Amino acid sequence: MPDIKHFDPDTALERVEELFWQHGAATTSIQAVATATGLNRSSLYATFGGKRELYLAALRRYRRLRAEPALRLLAEDERGLPAIEEFFTQLVGVRCTGAYAGWGCMIVNAHTGTDRQDPDVQAVLEEHHRQLRDSMHAALETARRRGQLADATDTATTADVLALLAYGVNLRSRAGADATTLRGTVTAALDALRPQG
Repeated sequence: MPDIKHFDPDTALERVEELFWQHGAATTSIQAVATATGLNRSSLYATFGGKRELYLAALRRYRRLRAEPALRLLAEDERGLPAIEEFFTQLVGVRCTGAYAGWGCMIVNAHTGTDRQDPDVQAVLEEHHRQLRDSMHAALETARRRGQLADATDTATTADVLALLAYGVNLRSRAGADATTLRGTVTAALDALRPQG
């Protein structure tokens, strides 16, 4: 007779995601995961596999439920620069206030973690970067059509710059940078894109 799970795997994975997000994979032990989820190791291994598989599942869950919706909204928004401004305003807000303040972004944290050499982790990071860059590019193309950009603006290169700015906001917020400073940097970067005069 098959073993019946007496817990919700997605609820358990959400707790695992938050643990890895806040503390990183390298410093989070399986015992810490067991304690946070209230599950024994055998249940964790039977459901998710080892620590590597748990981390990958948590990283993919973070990307799917936290990163992708915001990037999809940005790409589909027809406002142009105001959409990019709102994206960064929300990003700074989430990184500097509320339950996850100071945690940074799990995806960005993974770029600096020891597991970044894992091909499966790299694949998640590369796909996220592509979506981030493409979403910025779509919003910039909308801004160009609306006459919101300086004539010389190269939207492809600028999308790369804004993607790096998003990474920077995540890293600096994790290091304790305040919201006012981060918003000022974002404002300066976006102001430089507008038509002058």
